[in-house]
Amino acid sequence: MTINKTALVLGATGLVGKALVKQLLVDPRYDAITCVVRRPLPAKLFNDPLHKLNPIVIDFEKLQEYHGYFNVRHVYCCLGTTLKTAGSKEAFRKVDFEYVHIAAQLCRNSQCEGFVWISCVGADAASSNFYLRVKGELENAILRMTQLKHAAAVRPSLLLGKRHESRPMEQVAQYMAPIVGMFMVGPFAKYRPVSAVEVAHKMISLQHF
Repeated sequence: MTINKTALVLGATGLVGKALVKQLLVDPRYDAITCVVRRPLPAKLFNDPLHKLNPIVIDFEKLQEYHGYFNVRHVYCCLGTTLKTAGSKEAFRKVDFEYVHIAAQLCRNSQCEGFVWISCVGADAASSNFYLRVKGELENAILRMTQLKHAAAVRPSLLLGKRHESRPMEQVAQYMAPIVGMFMVGPFAKYRPVSAVEVAHKMISLQHF
């Protein structure tokens, strides 16, 4: 039985994940926000005066065993890594495809009302680019999943915001983003850099209330 006015967030410590949790904590439509994380959340990472937040440390290698936490109304998945951080294509696929796909399955099994996750602009299962291909394969796998009540993906381009880890090329791109974005109009608008706050807001808007 799905509990109303509750949400589950995977990937709460990432760039979009943090922005998302902050918005959910002040959203009056939610009474409780559960975050499943790899390690304890840093102190004062989130301002939670209403005591909505419930962080749970889990082993993502055993994600299926935590199905009880998916007994919520909405699930938001912000999991994602990079090839450089993952260290190999196999490790990247485990995070960006397997974990997210399992989360969608658990959402379906718990009869949640909505599952929203982060994909990327240009995602295409037929792409020659490994990153875009994995993202496209995931979109296909989730959107073809039967009995999943409502599933939607956001497809951002370059994400703007302050990260903990160093990404030199991305930092350069962020400095150039305001200028470059001015020329991205019409069919190129989808490639315009977007802030993590905007992506988080879009994710929430895609849920059915």
